[in-house]
Amino acid sequence: MKPKDIIAGKTSLTSLWIFGYGSLVWKPDFKYKSSKVGYIHGYKRRFWHGDNFHRGNDDLPGRVVTLIEDDDATTWGVCFEVTGSQVEESLKYLNVREAVCGGYVTKLVDFIPEDDQSNQTQQALLYIATPDNPLYLGPASPEVIGHQIATRQGKTGHNLEYLLRLAEFMRRSCPHVDDPHLFSIEAAALALVPYLLGAQ
Repeated sequence: MKPKDIIAGKTSLTSLWIFGYGSLVWKPDFKYKSSKVGYIHGYKRRFWHGDNFHRGNDDLPGRVVTLIEDDDATTWGVCFEVTGSQVEESLKYLNVREAVCGGYVTKLVDFIPEDDQSNQTQQALLYIATPDNPLYLGPASPEVIGHQIATRQGKTGHNLEYLLRLAEFMRRSCPHVDDPHLFSIEAAALALVPYLLGAQ
């Protein structure tokens, strides 16, 4: 089974798991049967992808997360199980939200639920933006990324909301997991808020 065949509807799936590590963790916006908090191996989450639609525009793109391959890393998020007609409906929706508007491509990964002591994996569909994507912005310091996020907004809302909701999810659902990249950017962005409010 290949990701492109799943997206194109060339497989008659009655059940599919979709892994979310960004805005999907708090706002999937598609119907699903069940969800589980857990993680995937081999990737690290980074605010290295540009967004000129949901959280920014062409002149001032926002920053959202993508995944970078790293054998020693794990990324925590939420896996959603869609069944029956939900499979086609969710894929149709995500193709617009993630692929057309977001510039993401798909991969299949092994998801490990947090509550599964046997460490059994579940294959899941993943949306990821690669460095060859035109919207890809690449690495920068927490201060630079925090400033960009604190000053950008798009059709879905302010870029800062995206950052804060992701940090809130990690603290609430994965309190035992440290995410220095995420939390350092959150601190840098929040430090700017008083100055930005004073400039208005």
